[in-house]
Amino acid sequence: MTPKLVRTAAGTRRPAPADRFDPRLIAPMILGSVLNPINSSMIAVALVPIGVAFGAPPAETAWLVSALYLATAVGQPVIGRLVDMYGPRRLYLTGTALVGAAGLMGALAPSLGVLITARVLLGLGTSAAYPASMQLTRSEAERTGQDSPAGVLTALSVANQTVAVVGPALGGFLIGVGGWRAIFTVNVPLSAACLVLGTLWLPRTRATAHRGGVDLPGMALFAATLLSLMFFLMSPRLAHGWLPVLAAAAAAGFALRELRTAGPFIDLRVLGGNVPLLTTYLRQLLGYTTAYSFLYGFTQWLEEGRGLHASAAGLVLLPLSASALTVSALTGRREAVRGKLLVGGLVQITGCAGLLLLDSGSPVWLLLAVGVLMGIPQGLIGLANQNALYRQSAPARIASAAGLLRTFMYLGALGASAADAAFFAHGADTAGLHELALFMAAGSALLVLFTLPDRSLSTLTPTSPTPTSGKA
Repeated sequence: MTPKLVRTAAGTRRPAPADRFDPRLIAPMILGSVLNPINSSMIAVALVPIGVAFGAPPAETAWLVSALYLATAVGQPVIGRLVDMYGPRRLYLTGTALVGAAGLMGALAPSLGVLITARVLLGLGTSAAYPASMQLTRSEAERTGQDSPAGVLTALSVANQTVAVVGPALGGFLIGVGGWRAIFTVNVPLSAACLVLGTLWLPRTRATAHRGGVDLPGMALFAATLLSLMFFLMSPRLAHGWLPVLAAAAAAGFALRELRTAGPFIDLRVLGGNVPLLTTYLRQLLGYTTAYSFLYGFTQWLEEGRGLHASAAGLVLLPLSASALTVSALTGRREAVRGKLLVGGLVQITGCAGLLLLDSGSPVWLLLAVGVLMGIPQGLIGLANQNALYRQSAPARIASAAGLLRTFMYLGALGASAADAAFFAHGADTAGLHELALFMAAGSALLVLFTLPDRSLSTLTPTSPTPTSGKA
């Protein structure tokens, strides 16, 4: 096999290591993939000053959060499909360039509407790097003949978790130094770094020939389905009952289109036959619905039900982040997908039981213990699903499959937000927290039930990276 050539800083080209993952790809992969979580988390501490600056109430500034979620949930699988077709380099560079432009747009935004538009562009731009990284991981396995990506996948997972944890603190620091516009400005140097690293190290690949070209109608119908559903989840009420009807109609049109076109955006015939991958998407939805329900709901209860100051509530959540990162780092190189999912689901149920013990007078040590407990599944479930997807999806569609995995994560986040709003309708009191805990426990039990009989997960071990055609 001809060694892959990689451009060096001096402008010459030399072959990548023939027997191992090219280490020069790690930096652009990780830096690009953290652009999404850092922009998702920094905004949390900027909503109040932005509202003051533009005279906007919380109901309007909340769109700064929702806009990025909506754009990313749609953008990840769409851009992932383009990565599959045209290679990771050009989509990575285009996406990270868009991040820089959106950051500059946000830094100069004269109104809240322009700022929300910048967040939409940030969501789309940050949607490229993760699918590109998954495709690069697969192509490196094929190049070296050594299908051992656990270390690389763990590095991506830990980096994303770490950035999500430090994002609010970084956002607070940037706001203290340069005002709220600084959290948008920081995207400019980050984008520039990605562009330099991507230009230097990402391999050039030829576009893959596909019958029918880019399936724009399929992508449009997919976006209409997802956006209608997500808008309803953001505000589930009877007056918005037309949204799920629209989502169902768009989904029907999408299915008809994908089943009839020669080059579908998502090959429903093959995907429908890949039950293990579909189950992985379902487990991702269940796992992150519980994770985000806890993150949003427990934080609100700490401030309203327990009476802690916002800064103290943030400190109480630090052990959760520490335990999640520790578990990911310790277990990442061992794939053990089924075991991680089972342990993660069972620990989630235990953590939900712990929430039932809490009340307005609970000692701080008990609050910390519940946080540590709930951090463990966060370090197991996401990484396990990522490893499962890597084994279950076809190499030719790994990027779009990875994008869909992220979409189901964001659907879980929106479902969690709707659940928190329902159970805390009259404030984040202890009774609402206990009801939320029962809801979370039910979702975690379903996660276990969909994992326990799935013996196919036990066979997800390193195999030959030769592409197969029987997967979606």
